[in-house]
Amino acid sequence: MRAQLGDQLVVESPATGITRRDGEIVGLHHEDGTPPYDVRWSDTDEVTLVFPGPDAHIHHIEHGPGTTHEPSRTRSDQAGRRTSTEPRGTAPGRVLNPGDIGRRVATERARQGLTREETARRAGMAPEYLAYLEEQPADPTVASLVRLADALGTTIGALRGGGIDLPPGRGQALLHPRLVELGRDECRALLSTHGVGRVSVSTPEGPAVVPVNYEVIDDAIAFRTSPATVPAAAVGSDVAFEVDQVDTAMSQGWSVLVVGPAREVTDPAEEERLAGRAHTGPWPGGERPMWVSIRPTRITGRRITPAGH
Repeated sequence: MRAQLGDQLVVESPATGITRRDGEIVGLHHEDGTPPYDVRWSDTDEVTLVFPGPDAHIHHIEHGPGTTHEPSRTRSDQAGRRTSTEPRGTAPGRVLNPGDIGRRVATERARQGLTREETARRAGMAPEYLAYLEEQPADPTVASLVRLADALGTTIGALRGGGIDLPPGRGQALLHPRLVELGRDECRALLSTHGVGRVSVSTPEGPAVVPVNYEVIDDAIAFRTSPATVPAAAVGSDVAFEVDQVDTAMSQGWSVLVVGPAREVTDPAEEERLAGRAHTGPWPGGERPMWVSIRPTRITGRRITPAGH
């Protein structure tokens, strides 16, 4: 009997009339996929160590094209006793095919600086299973999503992508909100190194606000665009640039506003330096040969939190 993460273990015996029971294999203890297995049972959602008997069989789940089995390995103390299991690192050349839920879990976990092991501990699940969720198009149970959402301080809807097309800030206002003006250093920290912000410009058709992928390089905000586009209209004038984060579930958040002159970067050496330090390409894709740099002359920010925090 051999299995891989995500396969289904089915226990049934028609001859004796034993009630069928099934569960998802969320942890392996041998590299060749042989028993025992950590199984999350569908009827109780509990994870137990299982040594399958003759009345059990494996239902192999299709894990997507180009994926290979990557079992867990055990970790031992100095006496050689197995103390816990942990997921192996991604093998070189392994093709990952995460689903939307896995991508959102991995992104939120990384944003909070959490390891897989710590997140799995908070969620009460095996680290191997969390690795499987993040790397393959898995379909976790509602109970698993509840625990993951609680571990990450978010909601099931957010992990499933619900409300992704709705504007943030639809929650109720805090009962006792506190509005705090942020200092320059904290504003710079929130701007961080890169992300998505909004630039406000004046165009022949009137004021416009558009999102751009930005980089913070040498205290300046830089973004790529194309000539004759709305963001390109920022060149040669003072503009406003804004980034924010809104936690709808907690009715709190922050915003940072930068004001300063925008110029086109025309020096080839500077263009090459900006391109070399960019963390990501513009999300709209296509050719974006024009770099625009905003040199801040004023940085302000605000944060809304519950009173007493």
